[in-house]
Amino acid sequence: MSEHSQHSVSAIDIRKIILEQSNRAQVGHIGSALSVADIIAALYGNILRIKNPFDSCRDRFVLSKGHAALALYAALYLKGWIEEEQLNQYCGNGTLLGTHPEHAVQGIDFSSGSLGMGLSIGAGAALAARLQNSSRRVFVLLSDAECNEGSTWESIMFAAHHRLSNLVAIVDLNGQQALGYTDQVLSLTPLAEKWRVFNWDVHEIDGHEIMAISKIVNQLNTTDGMPHVLLARTTFGKGVSFMENEIKWHYLPMTDDEYKQALKENGVA
Repeated sequence: MSEHSQHSVSAIDIRKIILEQSNRAQVGHIGSALSVADIIAALYGNILRIKNPFDSCRDRFVLSKGHAALALYAALYLKGWIEEEQLNQYCGNGTLLGTHPEHAVQGIDFSSGSLGMGLSIGAGAALAARLQNSSRRVFVLLSDAECNEGSTWESIMFAAHHRLSNLVAIVDLNGQQALGYTDQVLSLTPLAEKWRVFNWDVHEIDGHEIMAISKIVNQLNTTDGMPHVLLARTTFGKGVSFMENEIKWHYLPMTDDEYKQALKENGVA
């Protein structure tokens, strides 16, 4: 078991790992992972009821925006569920830790990567919990661009129809996607009203306020009523000045100088 097994899961540590591993592997998707670091920290530090990854009663988590997998790997490492040796194989030959999560990795419940599919998986998992009379909850973290997908709205309707109160969707509203800024590609405005019309319990939040996220989620009624959605406004590339709101950091790896600056801005170097 990792030395981190008893340590807290902090956004600072998650961002440090994102920067270190993406630089070592020379792989992109850095901005996408940084935007959800606080949400992942809230989930794995304060929200998810998971005694261990093998507990059948554990909450389930689906990272629908699978290209942010490095933030998830960081949390699993900090929880002690994957070892440092495995983390350091990120995007290496033969590793299970690729740019998108695989369920063969300890602590990952569902593979993802095909955008727009995660909420369907989450809705099914939430319905399964009900049919099994389980108190487990299901959390799905999806991108705002996934709200462009028809499959997402089919899942939204399905969850509302079945009143899956044990389902919590969190939308990472960082305002951009692979091909441009979200409102220019396909506007979602007014997104909160759209979810409300489909009979979801809607909360608009700051996606970088860890304690606020935790407080809202822990007050949700997950035993009866509507499914829940947190529309979390975030900054793409949060914490690294030259990455924030810049589309190119959806793809690009860092140079050595950029890496040093990024670490410095996060108080690491």
